[in-house]
Amino acid sequence: VQLQASGGGLVQTGDSLRLSCVVHGGTFSDYETGWFRQGPGKEREIVAAIRWSGNSVYYADPVKGRVTISRDNVKNTVFMQMNSLKPEDTGVYFCATTRGRRIGIPLRDVHYEYWGQGTKVTVSS
Repeated sequence: VQLQASGGGLVQTGDSLRLSCVVHGGTFSDYETGWFRQGPGKEREIVAAIRWSGNSVYYADPVKGRVTISRDNVKNTVFMQMNSLKPEDTGVYFCATTRGRRIGIPLRDVHYEYWGQGTKVTVSS
């Protein structure tokens, strides 16, 4: 299974970005999927996650109301629309999937087996 993330870039405060992550191999429709980020000098943290079916999502408090995660199980792709970006959103964003369905949405990075290479987001003030 390989994950390819894209969509990052250099933007200004208040701008929007849409991140995409294409999953190659495996059965994407069985995978719980999440977006994580790691800011400069910070630990990796979860940003948002979505169940294999798409009918349940999770957002971390710092991004609630500004971020929308979605998935297309036909195109094997997960998206994250980020609006009203802030400088504290700066970091490398990683998509990750589990190996299969879980009882709920995994919130910790150790619960995800497959990871993309990351896409960098820089928000200038």
